[in-house]
Amino acid sequence: MEIHQLRYLIAVADEGSFSRAAAREHVAQPSLSQQIQKLEAEMDQRLFDRLPRSVVVTEAGKCLLEYARRILAEIADARRCVDELKDEIVGRLAVGAIPTIAPYVLPALIGKFQHRYPKVTLEIFEDTTESLVRRLEDGELDIALVSTCDESPTLQRHSLGKEPLLILLPEEHPLAKKKKIKWSDLKSQKFLLLHEMHCLSTQVSQFLATHHLRPELAVRGAQLATIARMVAAGMGVSLVPQMMIETDHVTGCISLPFAAPVPLRELNLVRNPLRFQSKAAAAFQEEAAAAFSSQTNAR
Repeated sequence: MEIHQLRYLIAVADEGSFSRAAAREHVAQPSLSQQIQKLEAEMDQRLFDRLPRSVVVTEAGKCLLEYARRILAEIADARRCVDELKDEIVGRLAVGAIPTIAPYVLPALIGKFQHRYPKVTLEIFEDTTESLVRRLEDGELDIALVSTCDESPTLQRHSLGKEPLLILLPEEHPLAKKKKIKWSDLKSQKFLLLHEMHCLSTQVSQFLATHHLRPELAVRGAQLATIARMVAAGMGVSLVPQMMIETDHVTGCISLPFAAPVPLRELNLVRNPLRFQSKAAAAFQEEAAAAFSSQTNAR
């Protein structure tokens, strides 16, 4: 059993496809398939059922998969431990962020981090909170920037502060002349929300329910940028993070703050406390805390 075979096993299980797994691992598909076959021969068990349109992990595969993830996580930790013996901050750092944070925070944060620590190789993953948490638990990520997230034995949360949400309106909307929006102003409005897989969608729905609002839902979108363009086209209104407005100019829209009570979302950095924290991960956590603190103070 070889380390690269375990990587290929995890990739096929995650992707549900030999071709996608090969692309992810940057190897030719025949080579990857051959290594999986060697692993199956060594285990004397079939690890995957090859169906016409998909690949399904067998019970034997699921059993080995659990150990494979653990083994690769331990190997990564061993490498980090050795790296700690060096004076410089070096190594690989895998950072995740949800889509409603990543485009507005990561470019500046990563630019500053790489300037200070040029020998750290960064890998960036943008995904939903659920997927990022799974990657943290599996050892694929070192750190993730999320919003709401519960702590657990495999998940430690470090608060980066709270951020207000703003109402996004078309420029010609009757409410656009107001200085602040009251919740009661939104009773007859059509709303544009992200898909329910995004935590921001859940947060907005909870805010609306708290204020006894059951607005007509015009559409759900996959990205805030798409939602903003739909708002500009007059299809409805939406609640968006302040960092989006501070970072991107949304043509055809106007953003307004809320009168009290102001809707706020949490901003958190999360990591797996069961894993060794490298100097690079600790340095990134420090940089992230400073970046979010400066943004909060600027507001």
